[in-house]
Amino acid sequence: MHRLTCIIVEDEPLAVKVLTNYISQVPFLELKGAFKNAIDATSFLRVNTVELMFLDIHLPGLRGMAFLKSLIQPPAVIITTAYHQYAVEGFDLNVADYLLKPFEFERFLAAVNKVKSTDSRIVTEKEIREFLFLSVQKKKVKIHFNEIAYIESQRDYVKIVTTKNEYISKLSTVEIESLLPKTRFKRVHRSFIISINMIQSYSAESVEVNGALIPIGRMYKDVLENL
Repeated sequence: MHRLTCIIVEDEPLAVKVLTNYISQVPFLELKGAFKNAIDATSFLRVNTVELMFLDIHLPGLRGMAFLKSLIQPPAVIITTAYHQYAVEGFDLNVADYLLKPFEFERFLAAVNKVKSTDSRIVTEKEIREFLFLSVQKKKVKIHFNEIAYIESQRDYVKIVTTKNEYISKLSTVEIESLLPKTRFKRVHRSFIISINMIQSYSAESVEVNGALIPIGRMYKDVLENL
């Protein structure tokens, strides 16, 4: 079963505890972290992809709505707040649902089921598609998933290494990761995404992919073991 990865952006400890408890009761949810402010959440999202974010509006520093507007490719968002007056603005930003505190587990489950149904359709479409088009030197290049060996971050660009060629495209690793089928590609380092089918061998420190030795980041040690 595909599990929706999610984060909590909330500064109230009790609210974080409630959300964490609710998430643990839903088999298709996987909590990746909880953040007290938008700045910490932004730092996490720069190098990680998640599919769902539980977002409080009244955050210290950068408020929730301003944070959401700042994201180029935001995940699905469920707003959690005690203030109903922000509902219209939230739906204008295409949020998945709006939970008014305090909310019961049944209401929470209805909201995440709504996101799950949308995600299932998107995942299916990605799995059916066998290629993507990327902008490379002012033209669109067709790249087949089964030819991609690994992808390496190069600051504001990514290098896509295939069995036939190498391509440089102006994307972040988070952006290109969102375009790839999750069952066929895994991030093993903040700067590397690999094709599972191209793995030749691996150790605790590195993985060999199509003849290249790729480092395994400290935060990604369990990725290969969990395949």
